[in-house]
Amino acid sequence: MSVNNNKTPELWKKFMSILHTISSNKPQEFIALQVYEASYFSSAFDPSKEFDQWACMEVENGKEIHQELTPFLLKGGLFAVFNYKGPSTDHSVFEYIYGTWIPESQFQLDDRPHFQVMGEKYSNNSPSSEEEIWIPLRRK
Repeated sequence: MSVNNNKTPELWKKFMSILHTISSNKPQEFIALQVYEASYFSSAFDPSKEFDQWACMEVENGKEIHQELTPFLLKGGLFAVFNYKGPSTDHSVFEYIYGTWIPESQFQLDDRPHFQVMGEKYSNNSPSSEEEIWIPLRRK
């Protein structure tokens, strides 16, 4: 998908329809995960640039999963974690992270997935919604 061709609602609707088939002893947190090509952030922002979006939740390694799902093993490393409070439609936090925080930090983006963790305080477009934003980094 892309920012211009946002299919997030359809993705989560499909994921939630088969959620009952997932057995996990892990906390019931949902993860919105994005996989960008290495060049995605190297030039001016282009809302038509495509990326892969995943609707996920953590399960124990080796657990059987529904046939419509694909396992994703997240590579570890250094991440900046931002605790965000506000509606999911407010993208100013990402403008701050990518436009101010990262350029002024001692870090640069790493070529690994970006993701948001949505726990029990997440409430989509509510101003009181809370989530964690995880950005992969490496030292400059």
